[in-house]
Amino acid sequence: MTNLETTYLGLKLKNPIIVGSSGLTNSVEKIRKLHQAGAGAVVLKSLFEEQINHDVDRTIYQGAGMDYPEAMDYIKAYSRNNSVTEYLDLIKEAKAAVDIPVIASINCYSSDEWIDFAQQIEKAGADALELNLFVVNSDKNSNPSDYEEMYYKIAKTVSQVISIPIAMKLGLYFSNLVAVVDKLSVSGAKGVVLFNRFYEPDIDINNMTLTAAEVFSSPADIRRSLRWVAIVSDKINNIDVAASTGVHDGDAVIKQLLAGARAVQVCSAVYKQGPEIVTRMLEKLESWMKEQKFENIDQFRGQMSYGKMKNPAVYERAQFMKYFSKFE
Repeated sequence: MTNLETTYLGLKLKNPIIVGSSGLTNSVEKIRKLHQAGAGAVVLKSLFEEQINHDVDRTIYQGAGMDYPEAMDYIKAYSRNNSVTEYLDLIKEAKAAVDIPVIASINCYSSDEWIDFAQQIEKAGADALELNLFVVNSDKNSNPSDYEEMYYKIAKTVSQVISIPIAMKLGLYFSNLVAVVDKLSVSGAKGVVLFNRFYEPDIDINNMTLTAAEVFSSPADIRRSLRWVAIVSDKINNIDVAASTGVHDGDAVIKQLLAGARAVQVCSAVYKQGPEIVTRMLEKLESWMKEQKFENIDQFRGQMSYGKMKNPAVYERAQFMKYFSKFE
């Protein structure tokens, strides 16, 4: 019998497909549908400190003309606590509604809030916590190592104040990703998600305004993560790797597992095709395993990782034209 079970962050998953943090996981009703479709776990929509502060400022703006500073302080505290309480309630309700791991997610930019939010999330019953951090560094006088140190500090600080496992959701933009993941692994992180999908700007040339680029990933975007999943999972053995970006079908799930991922996060594919795509991905994974005569995922996980290749340099190739110069 084919066994699709895996472990991620020390959690037992009935299968490796995790629905990533997004509007797909912002309500119990949606989470139930994902569970019914077969998802092995869900990552709740992120609790954004920036959004909380925006909501607070909007509330104060709508109440313009208030004469008492005490009233403004009260509104700030009330609005903030209300946003956090709603998120904590979502954790509790989701845990009661489904029997799969519920992973919380927070996105902060001030260090004190990381600690406060993380502690409250653990008390609410989340099985794990995904930390979503990215800052566009546009300061030419800054030291790149200081930027990376921020990740290590947050991983260490949060892991010391909560007992549930934490994962760092990383971006692609590091000069030495392997070294960063290695340092995260000794700073308290139990896993990394490769990669985060960020807001990317575009320019409307007719109206001369900034707009958002395409929000969803495409199947071709798997190229951004596959290489690094294969390299990182092989070189850093004391941390779990979850693959994300460009996973749109069962073939992509299989590829990421062969590269060494312990779990695979999906998001854009569910937006485009509905929760049923999770079911189809699982059906493809199971049928492929039967064809290949694999009884469980551990029998083939990482077979195509960096260290398992006869010529691992194939994952290091960077010069495009060297390999495609024959095309005219």
